[in-house]
Amino acid sequence: MVSAALLTLVAVCCLIAMEALHRAKWPSRGPYTAVITWQALGLAWGVSTIGALLAYGLSSYRLGAAGGSMALFSDLVTGEFILAEFSQGWEGVSHLAAVALALTLTLVLFFGLVASFVQVVRVRRRHHDLLELVASDHPDVPGARVVDHPAAAAYCLPGVMRSQVVISAGALEVLDNRELAAVLAHERAHLRQRHDLVLLPFSSLKRAFPHVRLVRTYYESVALLIEMCADDQARRKSSPRELAMALLRFGAAGPAPVPAGAMAAVQQAEPTVMRRVNRLLHPDSELSYHAGAFIMGASAFLLATVTCLWHIPV
Repeated sequence: MVSAALLTLVAVCCLIAMEALHRAKWPSRGPYTAVITWQALGLAWGVSTIGALLAYGLSSYRLGAAGGSMALFSDLVTGEFILAEFSQGWEGVSHLAAVALALTLTLVLFFGLVASFVQVVRVRRRHHDLLELVASDHPDVPGARVVDHPAAAAYCLPGVMRSQVVISAGALEVLDNRELAAVLAHERAHLRQRHDLVLLPFSSLKRAFPHVRLVRTYYESVALLIEMCADDQARRKSSPRELAMALLRFGAAGPAPVPAGAMAAVQQAEPTVMRRVNRLLHPDSELSYHAGAFIMGASAFLLATVTCLWHIPV
């Protein structure tokens, strides 16, 4: 039971740390570090929660979560595990319930991730095909496709073979050349660093638990950090003021709805635009190297700890 108790403690601490990270001020100073921290906390929470359930449910093996899972597979074939647990009365029933809950959570998380990925790929493929029909090249926007639509929109469609940046005619009307260059740099940063894959686990969680407000809140926090990452890349090629003005112009023009599976410079009715604009115009000092290294090291230590706890045989 020791491993079950420790894994439960880790899972609870991960939830507390995620809430603290959501409320913290430093992530905007180091969005890359913060995104990796979110990933580590989310993964550690999922693995520790499943591990705690398995360690409790398979405590009769005295092999821990990992060893007990391997022994479970062999005993399920003969039915020995189920018969042994039922013979223990209510305690055995609680063990079976814990194992069933662990398997259910694993399947929900895994198939939620797969389903989100498949859906996004299908939607992007259809949208790529549609762009071939309705979009065109433009001399002022090299490397991007222009859609004849009056609303201001700029987004990218990530892909393995055919990533694409899309600009609407309405956006070309409200942006000057330098602001347009800043927006293009922002979208190309999304494509180059595959921010869609970084966000995918969090979007799959939101898909799996659509009515859990906490999941939606944390997803929005990560999505904002990813936009900040792209902003930081864009301001290496354009001035922060130009990108900030572009974001304000999109907001004033009323940005168009963004297609599913796309990543936009400004989402429709995005409430965090002013936070990004203020960050660009009045930047805080970047997260120090030592602080970033400490946070990254703590994230790695957390994942290593969870892995070790899976193998505690008591």
